[in-house]
Amino acid sequence: MKQLGHLYIVSAPSGAGKTSLVKALLERDAQVVVSVSHTTRPRREGEIDGVDYNFVTPEQFETKIENGQFLEYAEVFGNKYGTSQVWVQEQLEKGLDVILEIDWQGAEQVRRLMPEARSIFILPPSREVLERRLRGRGTDTEEVIQRRLSKTVSEISHYGEFDYLIINDDFATALADLASLFRSARLTQKMQQQRHEALLAALLSKL
Repeated sequence: MKQLGHLYIVSAPSGAGKTSLVKALLERDAQVVVSVSHTTRPRREGEIDGVDYNFVTPEQFETKIENGQFLEYAEVFGNKYGTSQVWVQEQLEKGLDVILEIDWQGAEQVRRLMPEARSIFILPPSREVLERRLRGRGTDTEEVIQRRLSKTVSEISHYGEFDYLIINDDFATALADLASLFRSARLTQKMQQQRHEALLAALLSKL
């Protein structure tokens, strides 16, 4: 019986710490990979094509939509982002857990195609902390920061559509909470039966 990984959607308003939490999880859990999105956004200094994002032209992005290559796609702040359906399926068939770092719109699309996906929403401890984190990045202009802040309430209003909520107040605690979701999913009867098929057969054999 082929063991499949689990698909996870991780969403959050800008500044909640989603990317930092996912990066830390990847460092401690070798069974987890994160999908590298395709985007029309210009590459920032220090970003690597194929590692941070798959950078494509708007024309290339539209061609991929027409060919049905995206599991989900959305436009965010004037730039388009999309998830490769083929890549995700390949990783799941290897038995790896796949994280999609996408917004609530993308999450909605993925749930329709893959209702078995587990979804996690990360919240900041307060609006003040959220704004402080956004400004602390030092990568966005004041105009971009204000646009992100203005979208916060709208983004957070969709928390009820997700399976799990994590409050990122203390980073270590939030990371432990996130890691526990992945570990517990691997301990279900179905997953353990697939993983330990030989052991179970031996334990149930007649003496």
